[in-house]
Amino acid sequence: MPNKMIITCALTGAETTREHQPALPVTPEELAAAADEACRAGAAIVHLHVRNDDGSPTADVKVFKKAIDLIRAKSDVVVEITTGGAVGMTPEERIAPVALGPDMASLDCGTVNFGNDYILNTLPIMRQFASEMNRHKVRPTLECFDVSHVQSSHILIKEGLLKPPYHYGFVMQVPAALSLSPKTLSYMMDQMPAESHFTLMGIGRAHLPAICLAIASGGYIRVGFEDNIYYAKGRLARSNAEFVERAVRMSKEAQLEIATPSDVRALFGLRGA
Repeated sequence: MPNKMIITCALTGAETTREHQPALPVTPEELAAAADEACRAGAAIVHLHVRNDDGSPTADVKVFKKAIDLIRAKSDVVVEITTGGAVGMTPEERIAPVALGPDMASLDCGTVNFGNDYILNTLPIMRQFASEMNRHKVRPTLECFDVSHVQSSHILIKEGLLKPPYHYGFVMQVPAALSLSPKTLSYMMDQMPAESHFTLMGIGRAHLPAICLAIASGGYIRVGFEDNIYYAKGRLARSNAEFVERAVRMSKEAQLEIATPSDVRALFGLRGA
C-alpha cells in the first residue's frame, strides 16, 4: 500500500499491570473505550489481549467475545486478537478465541525466550493455529521474534496453510530475544517471501526507534501499552492514544497518509472489504 502507514495499537498485553501503568485498560469496557480512542487517533488495527477481573491474563472466550462486541459497537477498527496468550497457557487455550471470528489474529512462528520464561510454539502448534485461522477465515499476523521464525513460516506457506498477501509482525528487543537494529531488521526483511508486508514492534526503549525504522524501511508501526509504558524517559504515557498520536505525527512528517480500517480490510481481504 504505497505512501500509507498502517498503525496498530496493542492495548494491554499480558505482562503489564496497573502497578506499572495506572492507565492500563483491563475490563472489556475499558478495552473498548481505549480501542475507540486509539482508532480516533489514527490506529487502523487494535491488537487485543484480555484480562480477568483481578487483572491477570486470560484466554477465556467469553471475555474475548464481550470485549470484541463492545469494540465493534464503538468503531470499525480492525480487531486482531492474540493467540500468543501469556506464559503458561496451553495451545488449546490460546487458539480457542479464534472461533469468535476476529478480523485477524497473531500466529507466533517459533518458540522464544521471554525474559526468564519462554513461550512454546512448535511446528505442529503453528500448523494447528494456521489451520484454525483458515477454518474461521481469520487473517494471521505472523509474529516473529527471530530470523528463524520468518524462515519457519515458509514451511507453512509451502504446505498451503498460509496464503498471500502475508503480514509479518517483527517483535524486537524482547529481553533474551532478538535485539532491534537496522542490520537485524534488514536481515528479517530479506527472509520474507514475495507479497509480504510487515509491522515493526519495538519493546521498551526500542519503541521510538522502531517507529523511525518502520518509516525508513517501508514497514508499518505498532505502539501501545503491551510494548511500552513510557512516552519519554521517566514519563508514563497518558493513554494508548497518546502513542498513536505521536506515530501519526511522525508518519505525516514523512509524507505518509494514515491508513484507515477500510484500507486494511482491502489490503488483506478481510470481512467487510
